Amino acid sequence: FIQPCQFSRFSFFSLSARRAAAAMKFNVSYPPNGTQKTFNIDNELAARPFYDKRISQEVPGDSLGDEWKGYVFRITGGNDKQGFCMHQGILTNKRVKLLMAKGTKGYRPRRTGERKRKSARGCIVDSNMSVINVVIVQKGEKDIEGITTTTNPRRLGPKRATRIRKLFNLSKEDDVRKYVIRRKIEREGKKDYTKAPNIQRLVTPQRLQRKRQERAAIKARDTRRKTLKAEYEKIAAKRQKERAEARHALHEKRRSSSHRKSETATE
Repeated sequence: FIQPCQFSRFSFFSLSARRAAAAMKFNVSYPPNGTQKTFNIDNELAARPFYDKRISQEVPGDSLGDEWKGYVFRITGGNDKQGFCMHQGILTNKRVKLLMAKGTKGYRPRRTGERKRKSARGCIVDSNMSVINVVIVQKGEKDIEGITTTTNPRRLGPKRATRIRKLFNLSKEDDVRKYVIRRKIEREGKKDYTKAPNIQRLVTPQRLQRKRQERAAIKARDTRRKTLKAEYEKIAAKRQKERAEARHALHEKRRSSSHRKSETATE
């Protein structure tokens, strides 16, 4: 009677473990509204259409429920149950060891030029994933609470000069500094003030002057280098000529001395 009890207990725990393993989180974002929300998917059948799909592939979201009917997702990444993030370009659903350097996702070098071999997960989704990051590329029939029903305005405006021109449809003759987006800073008991970003890649008279100075410095440095090279070649040729003449004089001296010795020997 003990053995069936133990078997039933084992089957119960294994069933709960399978249910816990099937739980998966979907991190859904909607860029047009600037919203993002995480959903827990406990049904493995609902997440199965995402299996064997790679990063950047589009998957219909009908399997997640009736409210997701008509939605299309694009996979952007994810993490497995041990916390390793997916890497684009690694065509496997397992973890591999990569030699990572500065600029590689998931690695921060501690010393200059340091490289390290670390584990990274492939770009293919499977059942071992804990979180899947997706982006809505096509909206469905129904609205999703917290994603399509709300809108989060952008906190900061564009910073680059060309993007400010593109946002306000400006020409090159217009002054971009008049159209930069400022945000108001409110402080309790203090005077309010506004902040604006420093416009990047802004062409100003000062910038043109610095550019002319840089070009003039490069030209002067090149001219000086050529002058020094010509002087060096002149001095080197002179010294080489002097050394050749000295060798020739020494050779003639040795020949004359040997000739005199041979004459005295014959006498």
